Amino acid sequence: MMFDNPGDLPPIGTWLKIPAPDTAEIAAAAGFDFVVIDLEHTMLNLETAYTLIAITSAHGVTPIVRVPDHRPSTIQRVLDAGAGGVLVPHVDTPEQAAAVARATRFPPRGTRGSGATSRAGRWGRLPRAEYLDFGNAHALCLPQLESESAMRDAEHILAVDGVDGVLIGAADLSMEMGRAATDPQVTDLIDAVLATAAEAGKPCGFALGADPARARELAARGFGFLVLGNDSSMLATAAATLVAGTRGPE
Repeated sequence: MMFDNPGDLPPIGTWLKIPAPDTAEIAAAAGFDFVVIDLEHTMLNLETAYTLIAITSAHGVTPIVRVPDHRPSTIQRVLDAGAGGVLVPHVDTPEQAAAVARATRFPPRGTRGSGATSRAGRWGRLPRAEYLDFGNAHALCLPQLESESAMRDAEHILAVDGVDGVLIGAADLSMEMGRAATDPQVTDLIDAVLATAAEAGKPCGFALGADPARARELAARGFGFLVLGNDSSMLATAAATLVAGTRGPE
């Protein structure tokens, strides 16, 4: 994967949810391997995402964009903005996985149109063959599995040409199943998908809070990439901790 990390841990990233360039630079300076710019659960727009992509790329950090839906037009625009890949929510079937993978790839593998005068094509200065090769061989297509049906069909989703790995959406999964995230019926499904991804030779990612100990435990279990915390929650926690520590117990 583009954000492979040669160290003992798998690549680690964080969500960017605040529409400000500072958080992108802060995440890069902190040492994250990648960021996920979240267009699904925030008010970020494409223009702001473009800025965040440019900043993190300049710092050597891979920008992944979680698109809000499966629309090929959105996938194409964020990739031409220079994103290193897309994280696509609510992919429940192999057919949906194939559709988003085709939107990520150029013909004959897919349906993405040529936009070589964009940032991804260095505004027309990148040789066409390199522009096409990056889109077909390096840009990441990562379906997010967050339903029971998706988890049970993970083998076929992972087998789709153009799918580079998956991210497990454990919060939505447990909510759909009406069970706690620690319930064995939930954790058994997660373990099964992790094993399936290993058999397919593709990384399985997991998103969690700002919990280093849990991240190390998940890494030891074989998860291929981890998304730790997010800019807004880290700021909120630091602010609340500062105020509580200053005021002391009531």
